[in-house]
Amino acid sequence: MSRERKNIAAITGYKSGEQSVDPEIIKLNTNENPYPPSPFISNALAEFSTESLRKYPSPTADDFRDKVADIHNVKRNNIIATRGGDELLRLMITTFVNPGEVIGTTSPTYSLYPVLAAIQDCPLKAIPLSNDWNLPTDFAAKLNDAGAKLILLVNPHAPSGVLVNQEKIAQLAQDLDGLLLLDEAYVDFVDPGKNYDSVPLIKEIESVVILRTLSKGYSLAGLRLGYGIGPHQLIQPMLSKTRDSYNLDGLSQFIGCRALDDSTHALKNCELVRHERSKLRIEFNKLGFQVAPSETNFILVTAPQNHNAAELYLALKQKNILIRFFNHDGLSNKLRVTVGTRRENKQLIKVLKKLILAP
Repeated sequence: MSRERKNIAAITGYKSGEQSVDPEIIKLNTNENPYPPSPFISNALAEFSTESLRKYPSPTADDFRDKVADIHNVKRNNIIATRGGDELLRLMITTFVNPGEVIGTTSPTYSLYPVLAAIQDCPLKAIPLSNDWNLPTDFAAKLNDAGAKLILLVNPHAPSGVLVNQEKIAQLAQDLDGLLLLDEAYVDFVDPGKNYDSVPLIKEIESVVILRTLSKGYSLAGLRLGYGIGPHQLIQPMLSKTRDSYNLDGLSQFIGCRALDDSTHALKNCELVRHERSKLRIEFNKLGFQVAPSETNFILVTAPQNHNAAELYLALKQKNILIRFFNHDGLSNKLRVTVGTRRENKQLIKVLKKLILAP
């Protein structure tokens, strides 16, 4: 007899992208940064005192939070350090949403959101995006009518990569009755020319929390380190009541501080990704794919006519190239492709040409 709660027994857990340590595999399916982290990290690992591991780390990661606060021109009490961005999502739900209350989002969206809502036994109200991946004009009104207590919005959007500008985000936050969690996991890859910066919103609107992570822009997906930025009255209950005790180990805090000390390195890597992203878009267009206008380190492409996205995914897998296929409504004819190194991208296009152009 199952001893799970009924709502847990009824759900399917989050499905991660396929993992492989085989050096022959070109892995373009989990949106990892293709370039290595700052050399400061290697130095930090060499300097880290293993003797310190016998003691508990800073429970609230104050040194790390201070560095983050300086970067964003806010105060320490506006920051919470988390085990990846995903821990912040869980904290927002368990701190501010009662079981049975509605959580709002878009359709499609980050596939972890429905899982977290179901774990909390909360109905999910997912509003379909427009054909060009933008928010519908009645997005806030529909979620208000549904009584959404918390809205989870990934921006730039996943899986399309489309960015909603900060003016629309500000208006949305004002229009929503519920809290807005702005998931900016991929924001480091946004074109600097767009001047996107949502952080000032937390000083103007008391219902916004912003999610950031070092997994993507800082090439530290294996470290699992993220943080939230928000008004003190929203950060404090998560920091002092619902956060796990000592949620970040000492080594992660130490490495995270060193990574932030060399943010210039991360910015250079992100510029390389943007450059390769632009080239990859052109190559996919040449092959007849439709490509969404991405501001992330991945692109979402629609398979050309007379080609099946699932079959292309499997054919690439047979050639040791992993990309992501989502067998969901609105995505069944699309593929998500992480931007790789120049060599990886060239090999991807080379194989795709043979698959698409073969007689």
